[in-house]
Amino acid sequence: MASRNGHGPHAPSEFPPPVDSVREFVKRGLDPEEELIDVGVAIVGGGTAGLACANRLLQLLGEDLELMEQLGEVPVAVIEKAKTCGGHNLSGAVMRPGPLQELFPDLSREQWRQERFAFGEVTKEAVYMLPSGKAKVRIPTPPPFKNHGNEIVSVSALARYQQRQAEEEGAYVLTETSAVQLIVEDGQVVGVRSGDKGRGRDGEPLSNFEPGTDIKAQVTVLAEGCWGHLTGAAIKEFDLAAQREPQVWELGVKEVWKVPKPLDRVIHTIGPWPLKVAARYGQIGGTWVYPMKDAQSGEDLVSIGFVVDLDYRDATTSAHDLLQLFKTHPLVRGILEGGERTGWGAKALPGGGYWSMPKLTMPGALLVGDAGGMVDTVSLKGVHHCIKSGILAAEAIYRSLKGERPLNAYEEAVEQSSIGQELYKVRNTRQPFSKGFIKGAPMVNLAIATKGRIPRGRLEWDPNDEQPMFVGDTYESYPKPDGKYTFDKLSSVYISGNATRDDAPNHIRIHRHVPREIAEAWVWMCPAGVYEIPEDVPPSGPVDVTVNYTNCVQCGAITAKGGRLTPPEGGDGPLYRVT
Repeated sequence: MASRNGHGPHAPSEFPPPVDSVREFVKRGLDPEEELIDVGVAIVGGGTAGLACANRLLQLLGEDLELMEQLGEVPVAVIEKAKTCGGHNLSGAVMRPGPLQELFPDLSREQWRQERFAFGEVTKEAVYMLPSGKAKVRIPTPPPFKNHGNEIVSVSALARYQQRQAEEEGAYVLTETSAVQLIVEDGQVVGVRSGDKGRGRDGEPLSNFEPGTDIKAQVTVLAEGCWGHLTGAAIKEFDLAAQREPQVWELGVKEVWKVPKPLDRVIHTIGPWPLKVAARYGQIGGTWVYPMKDAQSGEDLVSIGFVVDLDYRDATTSAHDLLQLFKTHPLVRGILEGGERTGWGAKALPGGGYWSMPKLTMPGALLVGDAGGMVDTVSLKGVHHCIKSGILAAEAIYRSLKGERPLNAYEEAVEQSSIGQELYKVRNTRQPFSKGFIKGAPMVNLAIATKGRIPRGRLEWDPNDEQPMFVGDTYESYPKPDGKYTFDKLSSVYISGNATRDDAPNHIRIHRHVPREIAEAWVWMCPAGVYEIPEDVPPSGPVDVTVNYTNCVQCGAITAKGGRLTPPEGGDGPLYRVT
């Protein structure tokens, strides 16, 4: 289908953002010793993976005081851009408990709930196919969706718990601190540089200006989540994605509801509704509805979300609005009706799986968790992989510092662990959906049934931003927000706790002058209303996109669909509590 400007369709990749990752985001050499912070191990990102690494490393150092002392006054530093660890973290999430039990063996699952990051063990589940906005067909639970014995968690609350544990063991946690440059000296990562604070809209220093600082480290851990700022620079600087498939992405939008009656099971739906079945739309996605019981307050909560692959071609595809549409289904109304929305958030996630994982180590640094693409999007699982990778990274770092094994032994440890084994089994499971839901589903089911034995070989991906876009009609089905049950984007951003100051510098890079279909794609895609098309522009032809960057909730989807998210000033962005 031609775009509205008559010259399409265009792909976002034709209009790259003004970014040179290596030149801008890699710093050559350290500042003088008297001007930097010297730490043992610097961990960039205070999410589940980074904090698992910090906690496991401190456990090992606690039994090796000589090495602890050699690492200096700050043996382990965690650098987190949000106001608190977990502030930018979001997931469904049903977690396999093993890695967390391995990390904290003395903490029972009942104590998890008392600490208010866990909300109950899965005892019942149901999977539905939704042929329309009113009908539902319950199907046998596919193996990837079997969750008996798993735990429903909040990753933002889990990160705050992990932060407390790490600080008690001696970690130095720098919150409200963005890491803006990877420092490379003689071909090795030697630390990171923190971002300036107190600059105005045009970059000018304000009265409260504080310059950034070089943070020197013997080992640097990139735990930034979904293709973070420094991770992207590291991948290019050290060619970590050579011989890999390009990474592809998904976008999830989540709400938390306080409900009048408890939900007794985990629910997933696999479409086709509310997405379009026709292959030309390129829409693939799914939903979840999870029960959450607050052990302290006794409140019955529900986590509900919609995830869409960012490979779609209809520019009017909107994960936020598809979630609102999903809530109009009788299945969901029966769960939420009479309740109150108490939380909202959005986050992109890596969807490429095994073939898209970059090389996980480089001289002086390594990748953990989502930064390394460790998500199984078939079973909607990644939290346990994040924790396990943090544990393995800490053990590899410890042995490297002891001179027992090289740092790159971490790669083999991941490959041989549950991470590598589980992701390998689903290595070719999502690619067939590029042919559309109807054509791709049989091959996907075969890949699941054979645990990856069929199809053989390595199925390829195309980057999300290479999909030609057209302005379609998906938006016509979105419900009008009523402010009580269905909601617009801006009211949702408000309850995310976003507190970005109005005069902060812009941290989003896009090509501002683009064809209409590209602009429409960004407007509809963004769950926070960051991108706008001015009202006074003609209905066809190229447009100048307005960027309301203070709305941004750091979801990262723009990086997959033609732009680039860079770190905001430390402390900006959402402050998630139970996402």
